Amino acid sequence: VQLQASGGGLVQAGGSLRLSCADSGRAFNNYASAWFRQAPEKEREFVATISRSGGNTFYADSVTGRFTISRDNAKNTLYLQMNNLKSEDTAVYYCASGSSTFRATRVQSYAYWGQGTLVTVSS
Repeated sequence: VQLQASGGGLVQAGGSLRLSCADSGRAFNNYASAWFRQAPEKEREFVATISRSGGNTFYADSVTGRFTISRDNAKNTLYLQMNNLKSEDTAVYYCASGSSTFRATRVQSYAYWGQGTLVTVSS
């Protein structure tokens, strides 16, 4: 599993962004995957997770109803659609994979990480 995140940028509050995370390895379909984020001077926090098949998802309370996680296993790609963005969503967003358990929300549950992509929401 080799993850490469992209799609971050600068957006106004209320706007939308779509993050992508491509896996150049061959084991993407074997694991549950997730998105985390880390704001300046804060710990990395869970955002959303999705099962191997994509049939089940789970979100942090702070993004429920605004963010949607999805995956395309044929393309080995994970997505995060972010709508109605708020200034508090500003962070570096990381994709993660390698968890054998769906709904894992701890950083330690994931073996593989992308390099992060910066999302900045201006108010």
